[in-house]
Amino acid sequence: MYSILYYCALATALYVLPTLLFFLLDTTLRHKPPIFGFLARCLSSYGCLLFCATYGLLASLALRLNGSHRLAQWTTARAFALTMWLTTGVSFDILSPGKRYLSDTRPSVIIGNHQTELDVLLLGHVFPRWCSVTAKKSLKRIPFLGWFMALSGTVFIDRVDRAQAMKAFEGAAQEMREHRQNVFIFPEGTRSYARQPTLLPFKKGAFHLAVQAGVPIVPVVAENYSRILDVKAMRFTGGRIRVRVLEPIRTEGLEAKDVDELASRTREMMLSALEEMARDPEARAVSAESTRGGDGTAKASGVEVKQEI
Repeated sequence: MYSILYYCALATALYVLPTLLFFLLDTTLRHKPPIFGFLARCLSSYGCLLFCATYGLLASLALRLNGSHRLAQWTTARAFALTMWLTTGVSFDILSPGKRYLSDTRPSVIIGNHQTELDVLLLGHVFPRWCSVTAKKSLKRIPFLGWFMALSGTVFIDRVDRAQAMKAFEGAAQEMREHRQNVFIFPEGTRSYARQPTLLPFKKGAFHLAVQAGVPIVPVVAENYSRILDVKAMRFTGGRIRVRVLEPIRTEGLEAKDVDELASRTREMMLSALEEMARDPEARAVSAESTRGGDGTAKASGVEVKQEI
């Protein structure tokens, strides 16, 4: 028993000490490369993810005792949002009246734009009660994280086998109707890593699910945050990222033949909101601030915004 505790403490120390060192270098050096902040916050983020996955696993087991396991992903999401804010200084700010749309629309299919790995933190801020995610089936095999996701009601999708994927959506639709459960999906299907306010083409699964279950779609749009996390440039800083939640889109009376038009219309609405946030004065002010170093010299921006005059 003592040897297990010893090796756990040793592994923790070997992880925490380099993280603290990179944070120290990032905050004390005047002419510092961005890699120090990138490594510090990446290590912190994965540490928070492991910690919260373990917490979520225990919470899922405990909540199953009284039949409340469908709350496990919500409470874990909130824990992740708090620990990430404390360790990395990054948070998502839901603009009004977005919180009301999220809390008052149940059941629903919530969809969001997918930019980077940091979108896990987006879930930490926007997740309402009684909500679960969809995820690729391979994540189920990851220790702690996969165990937590399986116990807390994640809808796993087999991207290779379309028949199995459709079967999973049928089960999710029934779960939504019976338990008024919300489901969160990234319709782009993969991360864009975009430096401009743009969206990849939408896959149709989320819209088929909403039509099949007869529930509203709630679009969630996070502004382009490449000024905070740019994986290609290896830059990761603290900051606030604004999120707009659009008015829910009703699906009553729609059929499978209407899905293409529904997906196209929803994507256009989300893209318009994304571009609007990039054009407003607050976005330009934050972007300008992020392109200046501590000595006041201008640096290359990770955000490219076209402005109409």
